[in-house]
Amino acid sequence: MLNAAPHYLQRLPNLPMAQAWRTIAPGALIEVPLLGRVSAGLPIEACPGADYIRAPARMVRRNTYALQVRGDSMIDCQIHDGDVIIIERQESAENGETAVVMINDREVTLKKLYIDRGGVRLQPANDAMAPIYLKNADVRVLGLVMGVVRQPDRLN
Repeated sequence: MLNAAPHYLQRLPNLPMAQAWRTIAPGALIEVPLLGRVSAGLPIEACPGADYIRAPARMVRRNTYALQVRGDSMIDCQIHDGDVIIIERQESAENGETAVVMINDREVTLKKLYIDRGGVRLQPANDAMAPIYLKNADVRVLGLVMGVVRQPDRLN
C-alpha cells in the first residue's frame, strides 16, 4: 500500500477527460483492491497483484478496483506515470471514454477507446504517441476511469 498522504481527483461526468477532474477532500477512506499495474504507453502483460489502497468513499462504487499507471500516454487527461487510477468495472465503453482494456487476453493498457466498423482505435492522450489499431474481437473493456490518487511528490 502507498504510504504518503495522497491527492485525490474525482472525474466529473459529461466533461472532456482533460477538464473533468476536481480535487476532493479525503473524507471517509475505504480500502480498494490494488490489482496491479496498467500501461499508459505500450501494452504490458497482465500481472495481477493483491494489495490495497485507501480512497475516498465517494470515489468507490460496488465494482471498483485500482491500478497503478506506468507510462505517459495519458498525460493530456491528467493521468501521469505513478498515479493510481480508480476503475469502475464495466464491460463496455462509449466512443471517447478512457478505459482499461485487455488486448488478446494477455496485455492491458489505458487509452481512449474509439469503435467503428473497421475495428478499435486505442488513442493515447499524448500527441507524441501513436494510436493502436485492433480488431474488435482482440479488445475487451475491463473498466472506466473514475478517479485518480496522486502521491504528493507527483503533483504537477
